[in-house]
Amino acid sequence: MRTRSISTATALAVLFSSAALTVTAAGSASAASAAVASPGGIVADGALHRVFVGDHSAGKILAADYTGALVGSVSGISRVAGLALSDDGATLYAAAEGSHEIVALDAATLHVKARYRVATDTGPRHVAFAGGKVWFTYGDQWDGDLGSVDPEADPASGADVVTLGLFPESSPGLWGPALLDTDPSEPGLLAVAQSGLSSDSMAVVDVSGTTPQLTAWHHGDYTLNSGIRDIDLVPGTSQVLVNGTQRDAYADGDFTAAGAYPSGQQADISPSGLVAQVSGTNVAVYRPGATKPVRTYAMGASGTAALTWAPDSSRIFALAGTGSGYTLKALTGPTLNVPSLTVNAPSTATRGKRLTVTGKLSATVPLPNGVKLKVTRTDLESPNGKALPAVTVKADGSYTFTDTPPAGGTVTYKVAYAGDTQHTAVSASDKVAVSRTAPTLTLNNNRKVYDYGKHVSFTAHLGTTYKNRTVEIWADPYGGDKPNKLLKTAKVNSKGNISVTVDMTRNTVVAAVFKGDARTAPKTVKSTAYAKVRISTAVTKHYKTGKIGSTSYYWFHKKTDPVLTTTMTYYKGREQRFDLQVYSGGKWYSAGSEYFLLAGNGKSAIRLEAPGVSGIRARMRSVYVKGSSGDSLNSTTYGPWKYLYFSN
Repeated sequence: MRTRSISTATALAVLFSSAALTVTAAGSASAASAAVASPGGIVADGALHRVFVGDHSAGKILAADYTGALVGSVSGISRVAGLALSDDGATLYAAAEGSHEIVALDAATLHVKARYRVATDTGPRHVAFAGGKVWFTYGDQWDGDLGSVDPEADPASGADVVTLGLFPESSPGLWGPALLDTDPSEPGLLAVAQSGLSSDSMAVVDVSGTTPQLTAWHHGDYTLNSGIRDIDLVPGTSQVLVNGTQRDAYADGDFTAAGAYPSGQQADISPSGLVAQVSGTNVAVYRPGATKPVRTYAMGASGTAALTWAPDSSRIFALAGTGSGYTLKALTGPTLNVPSLTVNAPSTATRGKRLTVTGKLSATVPLPNGVKLKVTRTDLESPNGKALPAVTVKADGSYTFTDTPPAGGTVTYKVAYAGDTQHTAVSASDKVAVSRTAPTLTLNNNRKVYDYGKHVSFTAHLGTTYKNRTVEIWADPYGGDKPNKLLKTAKVNSKGNISVTVDMTRNTVVAAVFKGDARTAPKTVKSTAYAKVRISTAVTKHYKTGKIGSTSYYWFHKKTDPVLTTTMTYYKGREQRFDLQVYSGGKWYSAGSEYFLLAGNGKSAIRLEAPGVSGIRARMRSVYVKGSSGDSLNSTTYGPWKYLYFSN
């Protein structure tokens, strides 16, 4: 259709609130797409390269360019229900149901040129331009009819500008505001189809003369179609297309079934006869009478509310559902078939050995003979791709080629068809995991334990490789508060070594990373080194120090309570384990162990209750126990024993 309205069943299927639209300059990189809440007609202007879309609930008409970008809008078209263009594309006509008017607008500026009042309480609904006049339908379910606006009529001369009651069949006539369609190749014909009922009343009316005349009429007896939602005049034939599927021929005043396309919901037909059909969630393009589509566009789960061809058949404009409204989409290349291309390479291969790649190129529109495909190999040595010899497609669409990959790692074979006058370009690819030599990479100091704060040298050694001699060394201290940190990236020395120094304050995983090259596989090795905590204990309340045998003791009076203050490397929630032993009969016996929380300064002071008797020897130590002292950041560390003697 060139000048058309969408049916009420489609246009008012979902009513949304008005969408806020921003007018942007044509060609702007940030131009918004034309979007509507509830569609109210769509028509394409070939002279201006504009697409006009009505928004029924918002009472607006939007203008978009041929990319679907919004370039302008006009409000005040109350419940716009249908749009049509004059033959020269200069005037846009809108059916305004809310104000019962046909509104004429300048197509270039969207300025209102005239408003034609229609004397009805229902409509106008659908609108078309044919035979130099604007035709519209109106009325409720029981008394629909056809009217016209003659833009050239002079009211001063007494001529009627708006005429009602023009449908030539008075009994039973139309039962509601019927659908309309025109055909530029037959400018005097108008297709009329009753909608909103399950019957199939339709007509082709000759409007080229003074009074509309029936060319063909079918009263709704359910013999052809079961309910009409869409109708199109088929260019170059005496046929109409109903609901995008059924073709009905008209001759001698009657309609007869004349074939069908695969099932659809609605359609639009280009001047050249190409059919753009809404089918489920797709838009399919058929050549006249064909049963397989030339091209299929996936429109998403919300489907398509309406569509129209550009007059030059270069593209289709479709209102695609978004779930909250509809957005105008420009579907380009509708006459080009989209081929299917497969590439099948082995999943694994050995570097330096020949492999075979196969595939197939197929299309629903026959391809030319001897099609050649471009082949590109991308690998570590050719990251931007290396062209391989072109491959010729066999008669059955299959192809095959061999290659010897010079580099290992992931190798991608991309195959591309450049397209032709009937087919789009298409490409596909497949990946091969090509083997590489495993390198030697070592790292020292694994599982070694170091004093707190020790500066430890870690050395990685890299064996023979193809080209890459760079190694990274990372340090990942235990604990979520310390990130994994890159310490050094450099080429190994002439002996294959690279070293870094790590300050051992926590258990740390040190990793050496070699990222590989075209012939040598990547490799990572790790060493886990352990760091002790720093522990010291201060003893107070003693009255002297002295040796018993060779061991130094802190001497206390038998009724004095020793105070033992431990200082330990701090971490939130960390505890020290306090071990106490007593000497008897030449041996040390445990008197118990208990955990005490460190203060924020890393200190823990313990008062040891005095025994009250003399001659008692005791000893204590503080211990950090990995996992039991509140965390696992360090290696278990034992503090020195502190020896206590209680005298008189």
